[in-house]
Amino acid sequence: MPRFTPDPTFYPSPRDAAAAPAEKLAYVAAFARPADKPDALAVLDVDQTSGSYGEVVGWTDLPNLGDEVHHFGWNACSSALCPTAAHPHVERRYLVVPGIRSSRIYVIDTRDDPTSPRIVKVLEADELGKRAGYSRPHTVHCGPEGIYVSALGGHGEEGPGGVAILDHTTFEVRGPWEADRGDQYLAYDLWWHIGHDVAVTSEWGTPSMIENGVVPELLLANKYGHRLHFWDLRKRRNIQTVDLGAQYQMALELRPAHDPRKQYGFVGVVVSTEDLSASVWLWTREGSQFAVRKVIEIPAEPADAADLPPALQPFGAVPPLVTDIDLSVDDRFLYVSAWGTGELLQYDVTDPEHPRQTGSVRLGGVVRRTPHPAAPELALSGGPQMVEVSRDGTRVYVSNSLYGAWDDQFYPDGVGAWVAKLDVDPRTGGLTPDERFFPHGADFRGRRVHQIRLQGGDASSDSYCFP
Repeated sequence: MPRFTPDPTFYPSPRDAAAAPAEKLAYVAAFARPADKPDALAVLDVDQTSGSYGEVVGWTDLPNLGDEVHHFGWNACSSALCPTAAHPHVERRYLVVPGIRSSRIYVIDTRDDPTSPRIVKVLEADELGKRAGYSRPHTVHCGPEGIYVSALGGHGEEGPGGVAILDHTTFEVRGPWEADRGDQYLAYDLWWHIGHDVAVTSEWGTPSMIENGVVPELLLANKYGHRLHFWDLRKRRNIQTVDLGAQYQMALELRPAHDPRKQYGFVGVVVSTEDLSASVWLWTREGSQFAVRKVIEIPAEPADAADLPPALQPFGAVPPLVTDIDLSVDDRFLYVSAWGTGELLQYDVTDPEHPRQTGSVRLGGVVRRTPHPAAPELALSGGPQMVEVSRDGTRVYVSNSLYGAWDDQFYPDGVGAWVAKLDVDPRTGGLTPDERFFPHGADFRGRRVHQIRLQGGDASSDSYCFP
């Protein structure tokens, strides 16, 4: 039922969002890699005054096997207040949860009992495929005119991947978003500068390129995605494509500035086939075009081949494998997950052209297996992977699984499951693990953990139209 006043978790500006009350719950995608049990949505208590702080306090099993729930998002958010596409009477109530392997999309209601979310709708793969022409839904964003769902594959075909639109209230698939895609074929993330009518998309690979892990022949031949596409958001037309260079394989997460007056943002690149380094690139508006340049490079770390998984033994090094980045709501700190080396890096990007490292925490890693301070005896697998930042920028949450087949490739002895929280010094930067917050292992009932969403919104959920 429509609201008569805007949802109180919608904020007209990033400044208002940063001053909002702290989150009390976090929702976490938990998936069963062997597909022997259903995937689930786990609910964590993140209220520091609660007696169950840091514990799993809710759980919703999905009704099917083999979904591999991955990235998910809210049905509506602060973009609903934008005057160019206003729909202020929707509410941030439902989580839209895609299965990257099954191509199903679940709609889960969190309002009536936030610790016991309830499935209210299931979109089967055929509905997404026949109405939008896509498969393998990956990322969900609430935005103008509807819910935007990026997808890696085509319906019954490898590609092209692209973006489907779902209705805000009925969740029906409206159709494909693109009116003119140009030569865009590979897909991954979608974001925008909403007040400037500009969208940006990135590239990973088609389903066959990713579903069984990294394909060495394709990687070394530079066949994975390495381009950014800029679009007219209103006309849904590809207006510019920028190639980062073929060696910069897998241009993934996009993080535009939250300040709606700015037209810049960051994209993380998983690996360079020249030296196994990872990197972060900055896009900026320069006249009528966008320019993209590398602003952060993170080198590979040498390692004894005996300590490496088979996929890395020929190289004698661990690539950082930057697989997620996140930008604080005030656009001050950029967080970069180096999943291979087991490190979360923090950069001050007040001057986005010249990032300055201000913090780092090691957890897990292919070789290091750095433990969490709460369990110093436990060598961790995986590393900081999905990153989510609280609206006020003082709390950072990380989970450790990347994608089932890739987990197995880089951590063949098992990736486990854990979520950590890091506290941020808001004055100077810096990161400190919270020793009270470390749900792991059996807490997640044999599932691996991936995307995290915070109750009421977070740094990667919302876009704003007022400064």
